[in-house]
Amino acid sequence: MQVYIHIPFCESKCPYCAFGSHSDKFKQTKSYFQALQKEIATSLQKVEKISTVFIGGGTPSSVGGEFYEEIFALLSSKLAKNAEISCEANPNSANQKWLENMRKFGVNRISFGVQSFDEKKLKMLGRIHSKQTAINALNLAKEVGFKNINLDIMYGTKLDTKKLLESELKIISNLKINHISAYSLMLEDNTPFEAKFELKKDSPSLAKFLINSLESLGFKQYEISNFGKPCKHNLGYWSGKDYLGFGAYSVGTLGNQRFYSPSNLDEYIANPLQKRVENLSKNDRICEYIFLGLRSKVGVKLANLNNEQLEKVQILLKSKKIYQKNGRIFNTNFLLSDEISLFLT
Repeated sequence: MQVYIHIPFCESKCPYCAFGSHSDKFKQTKSYFQALQKEIATSLQKVEKISTVFIGGGTPSSVGGEFYEEIFALLSSKLAKNAEISCEANPNSANQKWLENMRKFGVNRISFGVQSFDEKKLKMLGRIHSKQTAINALNLAKEVGFKNINLDIMYGTKLDTKKLLESELKIISNLKINHISAYSLMLEDNTPFEAKFELKKDSPSLAKFLINSLESLGFKQYEISNFGKPCKHNLGYWSGKDYLGFGAYSVGTLGNQRFYSPSNLDEYIANPLQKRVENLSKNDRICEYIFLGLRSKVGVKLANLNNEQLEKVQILLKSKKIYQKNGRIFNTNFLLSDEISLFLT
């Protein structure tokens, strides 16, 4: 079983972020973690083994390491021997004490929300760290003992040019890390960036340049936004594996049901065991399976497709949009994954 844990606290709310997080509710940290412990303890009674854990947010590093001790105590007896345990962090809050605590608790993969090493771009994105703060945090994580390190970068902003991306890539090449997540800026609903189209630059050529450059640095693309040593937890999502979601704003899937925790902090703290249940149809599941498989190296098993979809597969094969291997089809260009998936479904 895979586990996702949501930490809904942030030092500041980025203007592009649509995730459930708060920068003004740190007084509720203790009560939130108490609720989280109750939910985890209750849910794990039915779990035999946990293969991966991903702690996201929000900003997990905005909360002191001591809050996580009981969480890991609850998880410890269920963890598989080689469980991958990932945790997100921001450069400005992941200090040495926090990193050492998380390493001691068992975290073996750290993911930094860097977004950029360009000061103007960082300011435009509402980030509160500097280029040097980010570099220092990445180096500190290595000193503490983390060997599996990811950093998030963002492209597709009005400031992006080939020259700017080249400067970002030069810094990345010197960091000696093993994973990059590269996300195009999205203007999400109900965020300060909503409808601010002047902030975004849609440039397929720049996206392709970034992908090719990352691959030339040794970061092999295995999903539309991910490069390098594959994250086992995310591969599980894209393979359609079941997972448990703990915490406010979290989501989990078991079989043909999806479970939603309250998207309200106070409501979750009051009753952390409540879930809204969505029943997924066979068509819902196969559409998700196709979409996720074609945007990653997981691919799509031909045996899971119906006759109409198999006929469309032949069209895609002839046009070389996809290729077939060992009873599966795979995308040749992840940037076209949405279009190919829509054609198939």
